[in-house]
Order: sequence, then structure tokens, then C-alpha cells
Amino acid sequence: MATIPLSWSAAPTVRLPQRQRSFTAKPPRFIGHDFAVSCSHTNHGQDHRRHEPEKVESSAGKMDRRNVLLGMGGLYGAASVVQSDSAAIAAPIHSPDFTKCTRGTNLNTQKPLDVDCCPPLSTEIVDYKLPPVQKLRIRPAAQLAGKEYYAKFEKAIALMKALPADDPRNFMQQANVHCAYCNLTYEQAGDAKQKLQIHNCWHFFPWHRWYLYFYERILAKLIDDPTFALPFWNWDQPDGMVMPQPFANKDSPLYDARRNQAHLPPALLDLAYSAKSPTKPNKIVPNNLTVMYGEMVRNVKKLDDFYGAKYVTGTAPNPGPGTVERGSHIAAHAWTGEATPSGEDMGNFYSTARDTIFYAHHANVDRLWTIWRGLRGTKPKDYTEADWLEADFLFYDENAQLVRVTVKDTLENEKMGYVYQEVDLPWLKNRPAPRVKNSKVAETSGAPAAETVFPVKLDKVVKVLVTRPKKSRSKNDKEKEEELLVIEGIEVDTAKFVRFDVFVNDEDDKPDELDKAEYAGCFSQIPHKNSINIKTQIRLGLTELLEDLGADDDDKVLVSLVPKDGGEDISIGGIKIIYA
Repeated sequence: MATIPLSWSAAPTVRLPQRQRSFTAKPPRFIGHDFAVSCSHTNHGQDHRRHEPEKVESSAGKMDRRNVLLGMGGLYGAASVVQSDSAAIAAPIHSPDFTKCTRGTNLNTQKPLDVDCCPPLSTEIVDYKLPPVQKLRIRPAAQLAGKEYYAKFEKAIALMKALPADDPRNFMQQANVHCAYCNLTYEQAGDAKQKLQIHNCWHFFPWHRWYLYFYERILAKLIDDPTFALPFWNWDQPDGMVMPQPFANKDSPLYDARRNQAHLPPALLDLAYSAKSPTKPNKIVPNNLTVMYGEMVRNVKKLDDFYGAKYVTGTAPNPGPGTVERGSHIAAHAWTGEATPSGEDMGNFYSTARDTIFYAHHANVDRLWTIWRGLRGTKPKDYTEADWLEADFLFYDENAQLVRVTVKDTLENEKMGYVYQEVDLPWLKNRPAPRVKNSKVAETSGAPAAETVFPVKLDKVVKVLVTRPKKSRSKNDKEKEEELLVIEGIEVDTAKFVRFDVFVNDEDDKPDELDKAEYAGCFSQIPHKNSINIKTQIRLGLTELLEDLGADDDDKVLVSLVPKDGGEDISIGGIKIIYA
């Protein structure tokens, strides 16, 4: 068994202009530990009691052409030249200009914002290279981690909170990282007319993976334990649906007073949560398992439907969220956050990372990405476009060094040095049964044709008939093309919490019961501090759903849009069926 010393690779640096809030980073280094490397390891999720780590290759960094330009004329002047030339043919989203970070004004109300997310400035940027992996960190299920683990976690958070206020590794500075990337704080590099937003698009998973990666490494360094890993809130299975007790202890640094006090243990997290339409307690677990099956299996045959819509330089924010992002992810935020319209902390994007449970929540979201890729085979297909792979972001690492990272380095969590404890996946075999099979409700409902109804405000339940361009498709046809229900032109103010559910050929009319094949999916969002009016869309997989309903040969389907919260603030532009 080989022992490999930990080392850092040299990387080109970039000089940045300083301003009054500048922070001088220390030279890159890491706690000096050697770790044994073993070659025995399965994919995601090992039992931490039997785990054998895997020898993992580190990804090799390549010289970015921008670094050559940067040395000639400064970071953002050069970057803007490169991107303005390429914008016409689309270009990846690139790192924002920290010197142009501004608190600014609310883009909807034009009132000054009362929050400043801007990070400290560094004098240099390093192109980050994943360090060699000596021993895989194991992220434990939060409900299974013991007292010794939580004592270590609490110590690390306390030390992070005690760091100087201008240290980019400080607890509030780390919370502001999320705020800045989601609160329309930055201009898009290469298109100053558009704001940068890493949510509701295909960058949701990779950006948050990097965010947790550096947060975890900062905590590990503070307690001098490179094996430390964040816990994951295992809300996709019944044993983990209660908020982990250590986060609810008021004398713990993990506690946040700005949570919904009615949702502390032993309350069950509702993955279809809306304050205006609460789920009956006996339906929470079956609903949750159905939600997870839909997000992870039924509705994600295509990359766009899991990751979210493509987002490149020049794209307006929020082009379209993927299944997990708009569903269970949002529900957990809203359920946990303060019981106020603004939802502080977890319930509002600008402040959500001020709650330590945010990181356990997003560790589970990240875990679901790993699981989803694993369900697609040993070499799962991902996007091959440079517009995704070469997108890059800026973070401060555990040494307070500002680093630039790319999406392409996030595809295998093992190469980033961590795996997840293995737990049951009860939703995986929870394919919901129809309440009514071979229903004739589409023929007898008397509902209007979709094209005669839209656009429409969703202040009440809307039922429409949607024509299927193809029917009686063969197995081969279905393997080649997924049948998708597209709900487009969803217009909403991002300052609002909203949710609506979608049902197909549903005769029950019980919108709080999702544990049935008729449930197709949802759209939801939590409030943003800096709000804009967006127009977005969602896609819902129909192929398996229609098989289960016995509706393969039907000419039309009945689609019900059921507002659960904020329907008066939502308008829908149209509905159609496509094949992709």
C-alpha cells in the first residue's frame, strides 16, 4: 500500500486591482499529512464501517488562454475582449468580476438592497488543480453520525465563526458566497446587460458541488483533520426525514433561530411543502417517496430534465430548473426557513447559507447527483459541450487563496476526494401505481383545448386537454425519444414563494395526494432578495407515466395545473407535448 505525500501543483496566477476591502491570501499550502491509498472502492456510498478507499487519479489542469491575456492587461479587461468576440456564437459562463460586485438596487422595485454579499478582494487568482487523493473523505448520513462526529463538526463551525470578519473563510463570508452568486450581484462576464445566476439552469449541481467542496476543506483545516467530511441530511428516506437533532439543539453552533419552529424534531420534512396547502401527516412519507422517484427516475431520461436548461453568456437568468432543483430541493428550503413571507434564513436565497443545515441539505442534493449518474451506468453520459464543461467560477480555498474552478472537474466526486455513506434508497423501487387505469377522463371531462386557454393566471385550478402528436409508440420509438409535457412561459416575480403541481388524467382531484402515477411533477421557487420577473419553463416526462395509466393509445390527455402557493402571482404561457 503506497503512501503519497500531499502536494500542490504550480498554477499561473493573475493580478487583480485592489480596493479598500482587499484580503491578502497566504501562499498555497496544506496541512502536512500522509495518507495510505487503497484500490478497493465501489462507486457512490460505502458503509463507513467497512469502507476501503480507492486510489483516484487527480485531474490535470491545463493552461487557460485567458491567463496569457491576463498577464498582458488585467483579468477582466482581457476577459471581456475574449468573450465579446465569442458571445455571438455563445460562450461558457465565466468567473465574475469581483471589483464590480455591487449591493445595488432591487431590479424590480428599484429600491436599494439592504444586504451586501460582496466578497473580499484578493491580489491574485490561481487556476485550481484537484490535489492527489490520499484517503477518501466519507460524508455520513446525518441521522447516523454519532456524538464524536458532531463534537468535531461543532468545533469546526465554532472556529469558522470566530475567524476575522474580513477573512473569506469566515462563516458569514462563506454564506455570502452563495448570496453573491444567486442574488444578481454580479454582471455576466462578457455581457454586462445580463446578471449572473447559477440556479435554475445546468450549473446548479456543479456550482454547489464546488461550494461544498471548499467549505468542507476549510472546516477540515480549522480542526486539523483532513478526513473530516460534511454530513448529508438524508431526507429522501423515512429514517432521515426528520431534521437531524444536533441541528435543533439551541446551545449548539449548528442551531439557527430563524427556522420554522413548528418543523423541529420530530416533524417530518414535506417534500411537497407549501404553507398554504399543508400535506396530511399520514401522506408525507408516501408523497415524499413518489416525489423522489419522479425526480430521480421517471422525469429524467434526458440530461436537460435533470440538470436544468442550458445557460451561457448572454442568457437571461433562470432559463429552467431541473427536477431535483425545483422540487425536493426547494421544498426542504421552504419547509426549514422561518415561517414568514420572506422565509429567513433557509427560505430565502440570499440568506440560506447562514443556516448550517444548508450544507447538510445540499450535501444530500449533491449525493443525489452522484446516485443519478450511477443509475445511468458505469460511464454515464454527460454534456460534451464546452459551454458547460469550460464554465468557471471563483472560490476561496482553505488557505484563503482565491481560485478559479471549472465544471469539468466536478463530474466524479471520488476525484474530488469524497464519497457518501451507503444507505437505503426506498424511492428507487417506488414506481407509483395509477388510481385509475385506462381512464376515459380526457374524453369525458369537457375541459377546453389547451390552445384556447393560454396565457392564463394560475389563481385557480386549470384543466386543459393537450393533444398528443404521436400515439401507440413502439418500444423502440420510446427508447429513441422521450415524450415530454412542456409547460412554458411561466412568468413569476422571484421575490415570491410559489408552487404548483401537475397531474395527468387525474380523476381523484385530491391535490394533496401525490402517491399515484397521475402525479407528473411540480414547479416551485423560494424568494430571492434581489427579485426580477422571469419567464421560464419546465419539462415533465410522460412516457412511463402514460404506460402506467394505460393511455398510450389516447389522442389527448387531461392536464391539471394545481396552484399550491402563490398561484395569483404565476401566469402560464402555454402547454404542449414534444419528443426529444
